[in-house]
Amino acid sequence: MAKQSAGLLVYRIKDNEPELFLVHPGGPFWAKKDEGAWSIPKGEFGEEEEALPAAKREFREETGFSIEGDFQRLTPVRQAGGKIVHAWAVEGDADASAIHSNTFSMEWPPKSGKQQQFPEVDRAGWFKFPEAGKKILKGQAPLLEELEKIIESS
Repeated sequence: MAKQSAGLLVYRIKDNEPELFLVHPGGPFWAKKDEGAWSIPKGEFGEEEEALPAAKREFREETGFSIEGDFQRLTPVRQAGGKIVHAWAVEGDADASAIHSNTFSMEWPPKSGKQQQFPEVDRAGWFKFPEAGKKILKGQAPLLEELEKIIESS
């Protein structure tokens, strides 16, 4: 069975225009990547956990913020590696400059035998739809398209 992730696509309306909250993955592999590297805050969950509570937990772990509101389930997407991403859109706000992410450990530099800690998320930002479409991982782009239609129809 494919691995599954759950996440939140947080948006706000600023000056009558939607902005989307995206995060950039931490660690050395992503350090110099920008376009096509950003994501919604998300993470894996197991069979014993429901997806929406997992999405809220992952948002808190990756940003340090909790979000509450009217969560709208979006159509799950399959990323290039096969992982299925379950996402919910929710209107909210967070200070992108004040995120605090949990960390992970990995051997770095490779084959050095040294373990280093890296943040799961090294930065966050608010983006309007056109820029968000360039920043987000290709496999998550349909989430933005679906949210744009939801906002336009409301």
